Amino acid sequence: MDSVNLCTVTKENGFSQPCGPVAGIFLEKAKEKITVYEAFKKRLLKPGTALALLEAQAATVGIVDLVNNRMLAVADAVKDGVVGPEMKEKLLIASKAITGYVDPYTGQMISVYQAMQKDLVPREYGLRLLEAQIATKGLFDPLERKNISVDHAIQKGIYEKGLLSDEMSELKVFYNPGTQETLDYRNLLDKCIVDSDTGLLLLPVSTAFRGLRKGISSSELFESNIIDKKTYDDLENGKTTTQDVMLLETVKEFLEGKGSIAGIAILSSNQRMSIYQAMKQGILMPGTSLVLLEAQAATGFMIDPVNNKKYTVDEALRHKLIGPEIHAKLRSSEKAVNGYKDPYWETISLFQAMSKDLIVKEHGIRLLEAQIATGGIIDPIYSHRLPIEVAFKRGYFDEDLNKILEDAGDDTKGFFDPNTEENLSYLQLMERCVTDPATGLCLLPLYDKTNTTNSSFIDYKTKMIFKEEKVKVLYGKYAGMTVSLWELLMSEFFDESQRQDFFQKYKDGKLNIKTITEMVLKLIEKSVKTTEVVFEGIRENVTAEQLVTADIISEEVLEDLKKGKKTVKDITEDENVNVYLKGKDSIAGILLPDSQVITIYQAKQKGKLLPGTALILLEAQAATGFIIDPIGNRKFSVDDAVKAKIIGPEYCQKLRSAEKAVTGYKNPNNGKTISLFQAMQNDLILKEHGIRLLEAQIATGGIIDPINSHRIPVHVAYDRMYFDREMNEILSDPSDDTKGFFDPNTHENLTYLQLLDRCVTDPSTGLVLLPLTSKSKKTNQDDSLRETFKAKTVDIKHGRFKGKHATLWDLISSEYLSEDKRQELFKLFRSRQITIEQLTVTVVEIIETKEIKQQKGLSFAVLRGEISAVDLHELGIVDDKMYASLIEGKMTNTDVLKIDSVRSFLQGKSCIAGLILQPSNKKLSIYEAQKMGILTPGTALCLLEAQAATGFIVDPLKNQKLTVEQALKENKFSPQMYEKLLSAEKAVTGYTDPYTGQKISLFQAMKKDLIIKSHGIRLLEAQIATGGIIDPLKCLHLPLEVAFKKGYFDAELNRILEDPTDDTRGFFDPKTKENLTYMEMLSRCVKDEETGLLLLPLNDTPKLVSVKQITYTEMESKQELEKEFVKISMGRYSGKSVSLWDLIHSSYFTEDQQLELIEKYRTRQITKSTLITLVISTIEKLEKSEVSKTVMGIRKNVSAQQLLDSDIIDGDTVKKMNDGKLTFDALTQEEPIKRYLKGTGSIAGIKVYPTQEVVSFYEAKEKDLLTPGFALLLLEAQAATGWIIDPNKNKFYSVDEAAKEKVIGPDVHEQLLSAERAVTGYKDPFTDATISLFEAMNEQLIEKRAGLCLLETQIATGGIIDPYQSHRLPAHVAIMRGYLDEKTHKELLTPTGDAMRFFDPNTKENLSYNGLISRCEKDPKTGLLLLKLNKEGPNEFHTEKQVELAFQGRSFKLNAGQFKNKDMTLWEVLLSEYISNEKREQLIQQYRTGAITIEKIIETVTVIVTEQESKQKKFYGLRKQVSASQLFESKIISKELLIKLLRGEITADKVSEMESVQKYLGATKSIAGVKIESTGQVMSIYEAKGKGLLTPGTSLVLLEAQAATGFVIDPVNNKKLSVEEAVAQRVVGNEWKNKLLSAERAVTGYKDPYTGNTISLFQALKKDLIVKDHGIRLLEAQIATGGIIDPVHSHRVPVQVAYKRGFFDEEMNQILSDPDDDTKGFFDPNTQENLTYLQLIERCITDPVTGLCLLSLQK
Repeated sequence: MDSVNLCTVTKENGFSQPCGPVAGIFLEKAKEKITVYEAFKKRLLKPGTALALLEAQAATVGIVDLVNNRMLAVADAVKDGVVGPEMKEKLLIASKAITGYVDPYTGQMISVYQAMQKDLVPREYGLRLLEAQIATKGLFDPLERKNISVDHAIQKGIYEKGLLSDEMSELKVFYNPGTQETLDYRNLLDKCIVDSDTGLLLLPVSTAFRGLRKGISSSELFESNIIDKKTYDDLENGKTTTQDVMLLETVKEFLEGKGSIAGIAILSSNQRMSIYQAMKQGILMPGTSLVLLEAQAATGFMIDPVNNKKYTVDEALRHKLIGPEIHAKLRSSEKAVNGYKDPYWETISLFQAMSKDLIVKEHGIRLLEAQIATGGIIDPIYSHRLPIEVAFKRGYFDEDLNKILEDAGDDTKGFFDPNTEENLSYLQLMERCVTDPATGLCLLPLYDKTNTTNSSFIDYKTKMIFKEEKVKVLYGKYAGMTVSLWELLMSEFFDESQRQDFFQKYKDGKLNIKTITEMVLKLIEKSVKTTEVVFEGIRENVTAEQLVTADIISEEVLEDLKKGKKTVKDITEDENVNVYLKGKDSIAGILLPDSQVITIYQAKQKGKLLPGTALILLEAQAATGFIIDPIGNRKFSVDDAVKAKIIGPEYCQKLRSAEKAVTGYKNPNNGKTISLFQAMQNDLILKEHGIRLLEAQIATGGIIDPINSHRIPVHVAYDRMYFDREMNEILSDPSDDTKGFFDPNTHENLTYLQLLDRCVTDPSTGLVLLPLTSKSKKTNQDDSLRETFKAKTVDIKHGRFKGKHATLWDLISSEYLSEDKRQELFKLFRSRQITIEQLTVTVVEIIETKEIKQQKGLSFAVLRGEISAVDLHELGIVDDKMYASLIEGKMTNTDVLKIDSVRSFLQGKSCIAGLILQPSNKKLSIYEAQKMGILTPGTALCLLEAQAATGFIVDPLKNQKLTVEQALKENKFSPQMYEKLLSAEKAVTGYTDPYTGQKISLFQAMKKDLIIKSHGIRLLEAQIATGGIIDPLKCLHLPLEVAFKKGYFDAELNRILEDPTDDTRGFFDPKTKENLTYMEMLSRCVKDEETGLLLLPLNDTPKLVSVKQITYTEMESKQELEKEFVKISMGRYSGKSVSLWDLIHSSYFTEDQQLELIEKYRTRQITKSTLITLVISTIEKLEKSEVSKTVMGIRKNVSAQQLLDSDIIDGDTVKKMNDGKLTFDALTQEEPIKRYLKGTGSIAGIKVYPTQEVVSFYEAKEKDLLTPGFALLLLEAQAATGWIIDPNKNKFYSVDEAAKEKVIGPDVHEQLLSAERAVTGYKDPFTDATISLFEAMNEQLIEKRAGLCLLETQIATGGIIDPYQSHRLPAHVAIMRGYLDEKTHKELLTPTGDAMRFFDPNTKENLSYNGLISRCEKDPKTGLLLLKLNKEGPNEFHTEKQVELAFQGRSFKLNAGQFKNKDMTLWEVLLSEYISNEKREQLIQQYRTGAITIEKIIETVTVIVTEQESKQKKFYGLRKQVSASQLFESKIISKELLIKLLRGEITADKVSEMESVQKYLGATKSIAGVKIESTGQVMSIYEAKGKGLLTPGTSLVLLEAQAATGFVIDPVNNKKLSVEEAVAQRVVGNEWKNKLLSAERAVTGYKDPYTGNTISLFQALKKDLIVKDHGIRLLEAQIATGGIIDPVHSHRVPVQVAYKRGFFDEEMNQILSDPDDDTKGFFDPNTQENLTYLQLIERCITDPVTGLCLLSLQK
């Protein structure tokens, strides 16, 4: 390519942008230009960023050659060495963005966007390329071969309106090493500079220091006087490093700060605690706590003093360091670090925001003072602190404020000492703090009443003495530097105990500073000389000594490390060492045939991998270290991987379990951490599962030591008992069960090592990828389909096909349809589920909907932005008729806007726009009325917030509607209101969910406690009164039913808002002094005739009174109440003097009560003395009240208030307790309160009859009284309802306690811990929050089937359990809290069929848990529920009483056998030896479910008895003999034929020869073998595999089909064999024996783990005993070869009988009837097609000699 100047700046889409991509890197220090690839090789850029930058080049202009100023094609760039060959493939893919992609449907060249729509390009990747094009030269049109504008691209169908937005996380993949930010491409371009020689854009990279939020250059530090000229020059010349400079205390303090008050220190117990936790426990007052937390936020970070971690405010919320109720306030304080936005959207500092009145002065002073006290004023632009003179110069401080802060008697005393109850400045408070010797953090000490100071914390005075002592250091990292003695002691050279010892001896006078200095220097010298070198392990750091102990490095190497002869880097470069520290890579992802890399989870989602295969590969990742993102080259713990969406939540629990192979398992007997192998030995995990994970560890570097966090050699693993020789032999045997992994290409079972050998390495990331061969899951578009669609012409009224002769093929293959939608329509058409006319209508609708959304003429202005007519129709705002009129042009936008209902949804009805004074009719804005004293500040703020929350701030004089930002510029309110009105405006624009980063509505923010409930209700009520609840995504009012559906409203809130006496009266009528709802306020307004705005009428007042004379400001109220201290005599503050402000904001008062008291005091409705009386009386009343008491719930204490909140008790009951008429203890013993607290009791154990022995479920399992599956189910029911029960000792245990007491064994421990989370709560991997069982089920953290089972047990034993409050809930409350929904509740109350997951071990009936409880008996001693188990003689049999009575009441004559000429009851015949137990149970079950009548049963038993007495010869089934009665019951023979058989009129042999009978008994048409077309040779499937004629995968599925349809076939000798026989006769190899035995169970039957009964293939599939895809394949083979097999009776059955017996259902029938579905589990080796078994059989030939079905192979 030619030399091109790319830096011309153009205007596109409303913003300036450069025309070229980032061409290279500019090294500021060396003043050198280098290519992106060079920067990558020099490790100046992260691999992911380097690749993304080069892809952006390839997708816009080509690869940039900086040296010769050329744009090169990718191949030329590789050839000339501009990029490396390892990146060639990926860059060639990216370059298709400017060469075009081949449309698989039309063969034409298409654009990036069109390729995305056809799944040729992954969405996230495509969006990045599109952004690069838009940000540089414009979107590329491959047909015109040029770049075009966005608008032009939309018209041509090569882009979609609104596809990209600034908020998209998918675009933020570019890490800027200079600023240490991750940006999207457009913002990265803004950081670039223009090379004066070439005009190319270069990304500047400089020496970067880590600031508070981003990187800082050395030049910025020099300009800010933080480093001097010499240090700056040394940095630039490479004489010193950033690490060395960061050791300078002066620099460190400006970059990191001196540290704010991190938490509290409880001196009496030596305990550290976070400020928020202290507040929640009532140790600190809410007011005191909030200002301390605000100081943390304003000085850099929220601090966790227990774990020594720092977080941003959002991160702190996610880690539960703070609660949602203070999140907004701390986000506001954090702006002191990140910067405030002024009305012109410029970033300004804290001082500047104060100067512009954007924050209250007193609040700003408090935060500024905290910044100065902790190191200096923060520059929000450059993200570091400043020397005071620099802050002056930059306008971040001034002399006036400096004087205020220097005046100790001024308002700067914004902090409070809880010990002395004094107001102090932040610096004064810090001087009273202590330092934690373990972390160096500053903690506020809390003294007990005795003023105990005997703690390990370091006082401030001692700290300052040690800081002032400067020491010259000769060794270690400080060598040659002068640093403080404090800095040395707090460095890593000393541990906590050493520091404590020095400080204690200094305090006791045993050591002086000089002696300590000498000792410290000697210890540092000794430490350096005998240093313990630390390496990075898998999850924790590893010492050199640990590596020596593990025989990974030698003693000699350790010595070299200690002497400094070798470094950590030297050692880790040794591959032999590094493999034990980091391991070899596990299989990181999947490589598709088009060279696209995707994660394993994405491969599962896209159907490229089976779910089972994907899970096993992910488990291997988790068990070998980390879950891997192969695209971003990132590694995660399991929880972090879920948050990053690398895996889905449904895999979270299973992968957490696998991850324990790295972090260690917990031994339930002693609580110790044990290894994977030890967990296997203790039966904590299944042997097969453990072997698979162990083998993966060994294949990737060695067995992991979970205690030391690194891998170890085998002999060390032997010594540590993490492995043994027997296991080594098992893993060394490749034919053994170690083949736990599956090759999706060949369908072979392999070891992990074998699978790794088949992988490839990604050249750009070095990660191991499993390549997938091309197997399209797309519907095959044959010529007939294409021609059918081409023959259909369609008239399109909108878009690029408008007025053109378009065919249905043109439309369906266009970019308007996503590939998923296109494939769905192809399938529907080919399966004849839709006609061509219906298909046409659907396609036209999709196209026209997309086009209408993009047409400006069919868009309407809403509160923010525009909305399409399509959206209005979908939201039910315009009806079908109006929508059609709009589309057809019969109505215009103007016509629609004339309709009141539509207009009110789009623009809202008028809010209270201002005031009108009567009778003068003078109009005033809300703010003017406040300034004039007509409205109080509180009333004015409420009215302005209502305006902001309903759309706009309104100027009633100019009839203007303004956003909050615009209104501030126009002075429509005071700057102090700005923050509050911005917050209220989020009710329109949306709140940001700090847990997920997503935009949420006002109601959703309320539910997450992000805004105060009463405030949220007030704003919501204003929205409803002015047009409806606002959708923050669409920015318009919604119909109420739509708001309900979207989750923006609920029935509970509706009830609150409909109650006019409720707290919804959040507005104040200044005329009548009444509290009103917004709707009531609006009804009192008058409409302005000129503007149509609603104005609140007030009387003209002769004299307007100053606001100051009648009310306090909010700040004045707070200051007054903080000064007033009250002595409290009872409760949590007993004996303390507490400020009135803190008392009001304590837990004694609700939020609404707090607001009411403050407002009444502020507006002088009550005096201070009255307020004190009110507060004290409320506290005394509550403390004396029974309501304050608690009782033990399931696991935690439960208060009366919680019971009231949960609707378990009512207000009258609370009143009775308050009045002393009822005690809380007595109340909790009453029903139903007791039931909600303790439950009604789960089934505790079994009672064995006739011995009457009581046995626990686990013991019953061990004694073979219960099957393992059923015992586990019953134990899970116990765990999920509260406790594991020992029925003999009448003791209740948690799962861990039960394991320790041996009530359960280790084999069920893990499963029961999982079930127990239904009580204690599940951990949400996205938010780390505790969630309920139902929520965990909905987030796919547990399987739905298992979740429903546990929910049902909870309902049956008292109600759904609230894991937060630890008690059960009434159903309606559970539904309201999201712990259940109506539909699930109904299903669980009346379970049917598969929903009945329990069964009666005596009668074998399926029952609900409630049904099973009804069959239990109460133990007379303990009162526990015990399940009766009859262990009686073989002829003893019982079932439900009503069934017995019905059968005993029905007599009939049976003229056969011992019953000849006798009248017998049906019950007597059923209990006779003629009827087997199995048959008896089957008939009773069929009768119970209504599937069979008594008359039919009589007919059946008559046939059975007659048949047995006639000695009729049996028929030969697949594996055993079949009786004539069984054939009759299965509708294989008729009643007439049965009678002939019984009478001897026809023989069994004759009947067997009938084709209609034979096809069900034994005949099979499975594919028996192969025939070589060229030679005519016939050979078995296995032999064909051995000769390389069939792949192992194809061979295995064909042999499995044989085994599952009756027999393995030897086509040469014409033999039909069982699997065992086939292996013995070498028809198949021993390596496939287990696989084929498993498939053979489709014939012989599977064992139900719960009942022990024999069940069919389909039933096993429904119970998840086999993988779904595998089961479907075998079922389809059975149907294709004669019918579904009944494993109990050993013959095939007609479809209707299969339905009746539960061997098949309609859903499965539909799956198998769809030839395009996943039923195509077989492969034609001749055509390379995936087919159904039936289709493959149809392509076979019949052997003329044997009649067998053979697959013809074309060699």
